[in-house]
Amino acid sequence: MIVQPKVKGFICTTAHPEGCKASVKAQIEYVKSQPKAEGPKKVLIIGSSMGYGLATRIAATYACGADTIGVIFDKDGKEKRTGTAGWYNTAAFEEFATADGYYAKTINGDAYSQEIKDEVIELIKKDWGKADMVIYSIAAPRRKAPDGVTYRSVLKTTEKSYTNKTIDLLTNEVSDVTVEPATEEEIADTVKVMGGEDWRLWIDALKAADVLEDGAKTIAYSYIGPEITYPIYYNGSIGQAKADLYKTADVMNEEIDGIEAYVSVNKAVVTQSSAAIPIVPLYMSILLKVMKEQNLHEGCIEQMYRMMHDRVCVDKVVTDDKNLIRMDDYELKPEVQKAVEDKWNIVSQDNVKEVADIDGYWKEFYEIFGFGIDGVDYDADISVQVDIPSLK
Repeated sequence: MIVQPKVKGFICTTAHPEGCKASVKAQIEYVKSQPKAEGPKKVLIIGSSMGYGLATRIAATYACGADTIGVIFDKDGKEKRTGTAGWYNTAAFEEFATADGYYAKTINGDAYSQEIKDEVIELIKKDWGKADMVIYSIAAPRRKAPDGVTYRSVLKTTEKSYTNKTIDLLTNEVSDVTVEPATEEEIADTVKVMGGEDWRLWIDALKAADVLEDGAKTIAYSYIGPEITYPIYYNGSIGQAKADLYKTADVMNEEIDGIEAYVSVNKAVVTQSSAAIPIVPLYMSILLKVMKEQNLHEGCIEQMYRMMHDRVCVDKVVTDDKNLIRMDDYELKPEVQKAVEDKWNIVSQDNVKEVADIDGYWKEFYEIFGFGIDGVDYDADISVQVDIPSLK
């Protein structure tokens, strides 16, 4: 099958196995080129197939020499339909890690379910005994909770409507958009999906099963962003969920002996979901340009390596006064935000290609799905059915 990108709206419905493999290899080679760190040796990554979760799995393995268990929720390819990028990423990672002498196994299923929690616990008991780090990196639009109800998240304001500039990335049209406030029920549902409840359930289950080392660290991921996005992020419905995530870390540190819980606040990166959020794609396109100009640009792998090497694998985890690991420090540098603000104030339909890095945004978007990777023959007829070794 010859695989080309198919984009409908802001969704890419195809993924390229060889492109994903090349992307994973490049991330591994980056970490191999960096100094090593003394860190965790048995790492569970819940949500390990893409983005920050995948990058953390690579960084833990190749910077710290860790064995990893990953939890994913992905689909294999069929005869005439590609699998998900996360499936191909995981297949490639396991292949490379195993060849390099590391333990790497994966469990595929709904991480919100008790069934998957039980499966992970049994695998840890059988192969490791105990884990010394748990990464929680799940971003999902909905969650079926233990009460049997499926909750759905929304990305809205919480107080009043908010109007600002946005861009249609398909047409490069700059216009104003208004984001309406969420209802109390929508806010509560968003907290159910994106808050700390499931993270706590995972840690409680692992602790009860006695599969966590004394002093084990657990880290969940979040985003705060600049003031321009506060109404829809920090002060919005998703912000309420993230506040619950921060509170969950504090409560776990108080209530659960023998663990250290942290939230890492990461920088904005291009994802499939972020492309459809009002205001954010224009901000990110400008941010890309500014951070590249200031030689501060980082993708997921650079950030997660830096987190492991500089913030976590040290004598004492480096946090701010709210116990947050701040990996958004480059994004929020005053000189970066000042430059973004200056460009934001002048951006228009006429100058958007000069003021923002639209091409860079799309390049990163396509790379998520294995397209536009140097050295990959996209005209080749390839098999889209790829095995994940540990799931055979």
